[in-house]
Amino acid sequence: MDLNQITIPSLDVEKATTFYKTLGLHLIVDAIPGYVRFECPDGDSTFSIHKVDLLPKGSGVTIYFEDNNLDNLVSNLQEKGIIFTQLPEDKSWLWREAHLQDPDGNNIILYHAGKNRKNPPWRIK
Repeated sequence: MDLNQITIPSLDVEKATTFYKTLGLHLIVDAIPGYVRFECPDGDSTFSIHKVDLLPKGSGVTIYFEDNNLDNLVSNLQEKGIIFTQLPEDKSWLWREAHLQDPDGNNIILYHAGKNRKNPPWRIK
């Protein structure tokens, strides 16, 4: 089994589309105002957004995107006007993370973990 895609809710798919294109995702299905689908610049996963009238309550959705050049990516996105709630920081779980939110308040973590993404020192054998 492999993960194909994640679909997130949005009150404004067009606004969300602009945001995720700025992050570097490539639009492959455009059915605005109801639905869009992207492919990630690396790997084989896709990411989609669908229109909703109400966003889920609670802590919502957290989306992780890995990039080998995290600090450069964050700098480039800041130059494009993307606001971060946390700049790149080394975490105790051996990931380097930067945090932000999309226009609908979904949490996004841009990170670099390398081999520690799937094989941290504490991985069950």
